[in-house]
Formats: sequence, structure tokens, C-alpha cells
Amino acid sequence: MNPDATLLRVLNVSARYGSIPVLRRVSFHVRTGEIVALIGANGAGKSTLLKVVSGMHPATDGEVLFAGEAIQGGAPERIVRKGLVQVPEARQLFPSLTVMENLELGGYVHGRRYVREHTEQWFELFPALAARRRQRAGTLSGGEQQMLSLARALMAKPKLLVLDEPSLGLAPLIVAEIYRNLAALRQQGLTILLVEQNALGALQLADRGYALEAGRVLLAGSAAELLQHDDIRRAYLGKDYRHKWEK
Repeated sequence: MNPDATLLRVLNVSARYGSIPVLRRVSFHVRTGEIVALIGANGAGKSTLLKVVSGMHPATDGEVLFAGEAIQGGAPERIVRKGLVQVPEARQLFPSLTVMENLELGGYVHGRRYVREHTEQWFELFPALAARRRQRAGTLSGGEQQMLSLARALMAKPKLLVLDEPSLGLAPLIVAEIYRNLAALRQQGLTILLVEQNALGALQLADRGYALEAGRVLLAGSAAELLQHDDIRRAYLGKDYRHKWEK
């Protein structure tokens, strides 16, 4: 693929819950092979934006293009088949099913043979899951559940992996491991759209970023530019960020 090709383009998207506006003419894009971070405080509209992109919440205006095709208003399962796969904030595993059964459900759109041929690939990336393949998902630790949620999404063979708060509620060591896995996936050519409140971690991982506030794009730029922007430092990185970053 052309590394400069735009895989996802969101144009002037607005959305609401009932009479309450949540997104106000949001535009951004993701190019093939890059990691793009969407950062912002609670209530900024980040998760709603991902739901619109994934077909789980309707837009009231605007357009979503994936690989050049308009997908807004499409059924979520149809969007998954096109290669846009989301890992939701709540993970939404099937707790009574085993690790292996959850992975099989992730790959169902490609058939049993595909599942058999690719399961070990993701066990190699997440070795903690390999030892627990027959364990019920609901008995896993929070970090293991997040890894399983990622692995299940990867079983769907995404062109674009969409992640909603993958570090939420996890210990720093587990977060670092998940971010290393995401960096490895990017090296393999996977395109990633990442929503995070952990702005520092997200921007250190990403190529580019967008900061959302009150349903609008407040700032956009390379990850390095956003990390050095005074407004981003004050709002998301803490008053001692300059010392930590430049030390």
C-alpha cells in the first residue's frame, strides 16, 4: 500500500444524544501505516466519535470515508468486514467463554480455517494468553482481558484497528506492555486509531494527534508538536511535564 494513502477520512461529522450535541463538525484523517491519537478530557466526545466511525452511533451530519468508500450509516458488522475493527472501552468480552472461544468469535467472519491458521500468531504476541487458552475470560486479570480484547480484534484481520482507552484502569507495567505490542503491530504495517485520556503515553506512541474539547477539534499536528504545545501541556500533561520531558 501507498504509505501516504488516506485510509480513514472523517469530514465535518456532528452527532448528538437526543437534543444534546456531542460532536460539532469534527474532521480528521488517518493515513495507512500510521498511529493517530485522539486525546481529550472526559466528555470531549472521543468515544462518541469512535462509535460514529464504527457504525454504532448515527451521525447527524458529515461523512465518514474508509478506503475511499462512504460508510456512515452502515451496519457495524458490515464495517468490520471491510476491515475497520474497534476494541471498545469496556472490552466487552464473553466472560463465560474461554480465551480460545473468544478468539474464535473474533475471526468468525473469515471462517474456521482462518481461525486455526492464525490463532498462534496472536498467542505469540500475547504469550500470557497462550497459557490460559482454556480459561474463562471472566477470570482473567484486567490486563489479560485487555490483551484478549486486542487479540480478538486482530483475529478479524483489521486494516484499521480502533482502540478506545486501552490503558484505562490498568497498572503502569501492563500499560507499557500493551503500548509495546501496539508499536510492534505498527511495525508490521497495521494502521491504528487510538483514543486515550493518557495523553502522554498516546502521543509518545503516535505519529500524529488531535485534541478534542467539547465535541470539536481544538488542536491537530504531529505527536511531537502536540507534546511541546503549551495548551496541551497545561490541560493534559501536568505542570511538571516540561521537566520530565526535557530531563
